[in-house]
Amino acid sequence: MANYLFLYRESGDAHADLSPEDMQKVMQSWMGWIGEAMKSGWMTAPGDALKPGGVIVAADKSVTDGPFAESKEIIGGYSIITADSYEHAAKLSEGCPVYAVGGKVEIRELAMVEITN
Repeated sequence: MANYLFLYRESGDAHADLSPEDMQKVMQSWMGWIGEAMKSGWMTAPGDALKPGGVIVAADKSVTDGPFAESKEIIGGYSIITADSYEHAAKLSEGCPVYAVGGKVEIRELAMVEITN
């Protein structure tokens, strides 16, 4: 088993036209999906939603607005899961609410780095 990162990608305007009631339904679907994943044990950290915007710091310590303002796609949040393979992780992503708004789940395997003193 390995740990994987789910990055939830969607268009920046995916929720722009939703009424407060519809937005509440979206949040309930996320909470239900995450709750079931945590209960099943394959999601180990639900992560958080990400607010729009942010900054990017370069090696020269310059700070620019970000992330990637030219992109029409945003990363809306993340979770950490446990799976046997990329294929298994992709199967576990089925039912993710981001798919309902035309979004995607980017899956990345986490490297296990041992830090010693």
